[in-house]
Amino acid sequence: MDSNGTFLVSLDFELFWGIHDKYSISNYGKSIENVWEVLPKILNNLDNHNVKSTIATVGFVFASGLEDLKKYFPNEKPNYEQEILSPYPLLSKLESNSRYYFAPELIDIIINSKNHEIGTHTFSHFYCLEDGQEKDEFEADLKAAVLIATNKKIKLKSIVFPRNQVNESYLAILKENGITSYRGTEKSWFYSSEKGADESFFKRFLRLLDSYLNISGNNTYKVNNDDIPFNFPSSRFLRPYNPKLKIFEKYRIKRILKGMEYAAKNNEAFHLWWHPHNFSKNQKENFKTLSAILKHYSYLNKKYNFKSLTMDEFATKIKTK
Repeated sequence: MDSNGTFLVSLDFELFWGIHDKYSISNYGKSIENVWEVLPKILNNLDNHNVKSTIATVGFVFASGLEDLKKYFPNEKPNYEQEILSPYPLLSKLESNSRYYFAPELIDIIINSKNHEIGTHTFSHFYCLEDGQEKDEFEADLKAAVLIATNKKIKLKSIVFPRNQVNESYLAILKENGITSYRGTEKSWFYSSEKGADESFFKRFLRLLDSYLNISGNNTYKVNNDDIPFNFPSSRFLRPYNPKLKIFEKYRIKRILKGMEYAAKNNEAFHLWWHPHNFSKNQKENFKTLSAILKHYSYLNKKYNFKSLTMDEFATKIKTK
């Protein structure tokens, strides 16, 4: 039986570097620390259903500590107009618990799991649409990410832009540095890439509503071009369980399962993503949701030959067509 559709899973692995401008260690540190428990459990669940994933990892996370990290600092750092967006000032006042910031041991677990690709989430969680940053700063950041990954014998081939800030004028830089695919956003206007200041409450509300009701469609797709890097857009964010919305939980799960089934039946791709720290609270409920999704994948795999691939494997498949 020929493959009929592709299931992509990507995780944005960032620890505190991904939320330092929005939260503090005092109010979010426990969720970050729980990633050390959650990420191996996610990988184990995926492996039990033969589901592959791309773990897009912030370069800072590869380091064993601050002194190790400094070896990879680029000469040019992001010059955001809003200084709070940059993690570099934070480095002088890190908490003593390094598990908030650095996780080479978790990187090793991913490497040893075999089924999963390590991609990049940039070196410093670089925001590509924010005011002040420039193309040469992004290029320097990406080269640093490639270098620190190379020291783990990892060749980066895929990228997820932090906060989904896809800057199309930077795509040529990806190709020049060996990156062959990225995760874009859904087609609907309320998912479009933009800087944080332009993110309206209305757009965020529509995205929340879209998690439960079909507003934007299934967001499945075929990749019909030969342009590298390939765009593998998100189909659905696996929003974490919310006790306040538990009466609507079945609709959230059904929305994902229907999209997967549509992709399987129509030889299209379905791309699911989330952050490991999204599972840190309400773990029982979040893993129950993941289990339902993975069981449905197994069903679709048997019935329609729906295939799980990493982003790099999907790019390779397209290139060899």
